[in-house]
Amino acid sequence: MIEIKELCKSFSTENGTVEALKDVNLTIHDGDIFGIIGMSGAGKSTLVRCINMLERPTSGQILINGVDMANLHGAALREQRRKMTMIFQGFHLLMQRNCLKNVCFPMELCNMGHAAAKKRAMELLELVGLPDKATAYPAQLSGGQQQRIAIARALATDPHILLCDEATSALDPKTTHSILELIRDINKRLGITVIVITHQMQVVEDVCSHVAILDEGHVAECGEVSEVFTNPKSRAARALVFPDGGISVQDVMPTGQRLRVVFNGGSAAEIPLIAKMAMECGIPASILSASTRSIEKRAYGSMLLNIPGDEETMKRAMAYLRSFENVSVQEVNEA
Repeated sequence: MIEIKELCKSFSTENGTVEALKDVNLTIHDGDIFGIIGMSGAGKSTLVRCINMLERPTSGQILINGVDMANLHGAALREQRRKMTMIFQGFHLLMQRNCLKNVCFPMELCNMGHAAAKKRAMELLELVGLPDKATAYPAQLSGGQQQRIAIARALATDPHILLCDEATSALDPKTTHSILELIRDINKRLGITVIVITHQMQVVEDVCSHVAILDEGHVAECGEVSEVFTNPKSRAARALVFPDGGISVQDVMPTGQRLRVVFNGGSAAEIPLIAKMAMECGIPASILSASTRSIEKRAYGSMLLNIPGDEETMKRAMAYLRSFENVSVQEVNEA
């Protein structure tokens, strides 16, 4: 288990001190696929670099199975780092080595015998679906294939934790999906804990079970992906999940009040709720925006509605919509 307690990280610059992380508290359980998402500059990459001590925290604790990483140095830190590994947006393969030798490289650093390293490397190439590329060089591979080789290399030391820092940001959507499927498969087969750093909502929706939303260095919201993405409570979470916000439509729809209706993966999405509300309650509604998404292979949807009339009409509309199973409703007053 990874426990992050009151973590702070500051950098000194010519213009003063920059607080990259502010009192971050997170718990990541063994075998989880945990997403960390936020806008550029939110502190995501700094956080992941603190987890493996590439950056030393200014204060706070990072406990991995009870071991405080900040107290480790030298050989003890290197030993702990062998239990975690990292893949990046840029792959960072050794261009002068073929794929087999790239995967063997970390095992060579651990003084594993040549025959054993080669055997393990071929097993990993099989795991990532590229056994036929053992003698190919990185320049001969596509971006998706290079990332698969990077994943195989990352698994060479049998790590307990895989850190993915924007690992799919440079890939096209189809290739991104295949890499995420591979990460999910590795998580299930090996029981490895995966931390996914990304700015892409779709990545978290596709592969993660839990998510933390970083905003200006602090955790704005944290929980199960299905809960956070369907009922975001913080302003930062709503800005990511519902980029339409609702404020921007005020000039278009200056009268009435706004509701956000979320279908939480149930059969309610098949019911014409807006038409039924108009016919049964006499409450018309304008649909300002609508979207659907797949989270953990279940369909979720949301609508932003404009309800004409007074506060009593709004209350009646909310009560009616909430009478349906797997539907949540909230009044929208801000983005």
